[in-house]
Amino acid sequence: MTQHEEQPHVVVHDRRRIDPETGEVREAKPAEAAEAEQDAAQETTRDTTQDAAPTGGGRHAAPEPEGGEPEAAPAEPDPAAELKAQLDERTADLQRLTAEYANYRKRVERDRELVVSNAKAQVAGELLGVLDDLERAGAHGDLTGAFKAVADKLVNTLHGVGLEPFGHDGEEFDPAVHEAVQHSTSPDVSGPTVTAVLRRGYRFGERVLRPALVAVTDHEPAAEPPQDVDEQQD
Repeated sequence: MTQHEEQPHVVVHDRRRIDPETGEVREAKPAEAAEAEQDAAQETTRDTTQDAAPTGGGRHAAPEPEGGEPEAAPAEPDPAAELKAQLDERTADLQRLTAEYANYRKRVERDRELVVSNAKAQVAGELLGVLDDLERAGAHGDLTGAFKAVADKLVNTLHGVGLEPFGHDGEEFDPAVHEAVQHSTSPDVSGPTVTAVLRRGYRFGERVLRPALVAVTDHEPAAEPPQDVDEQQD
């Protein structure tokens, strides 16, 4: 610092109310009293502002609702409504499982019946040759006595499980179940007719195990009678 520079003028005011030397109360001057009241008012205003500020809020504190009314608390869930919703959900799950199980049982039962039916049809198909031999033996009169009783029991058992023979004289010819090996014509029939069965056919339920070998006769118009010679001359 140079000599030409002026030192700042410092003024110290002693505002202590008690004189440290004498211990007596000092009389406040009007200017000092006014300044002291002003300082006290500022301290009071500062304290009031700090007390009114929300704790931990700062400038990021949530604004108070307009009108000064507090926000309504969220409504608590109704236990009865929640219990009913859970009960409805469990009931729907149980109904769905019951329907799925019922469909599963029907499908299993249908598959089981199909397997059993196919097994029966396969066994019956293996015995068709035996039935042909029994039929030929009966036609020649060789099926008698105990042998006939056993043959009848076998035939009745196969018929009981679902085996059905077809192919008889006089039936209308059906290419779906008949296999024609002979063909002729006759005025005695009105359409294709089975006139002889060479080998009987068999079906098991809706399934044809073997078509029937048959002779078929078609309708043939009758020949016109010859006219008399005299009538031709006339």
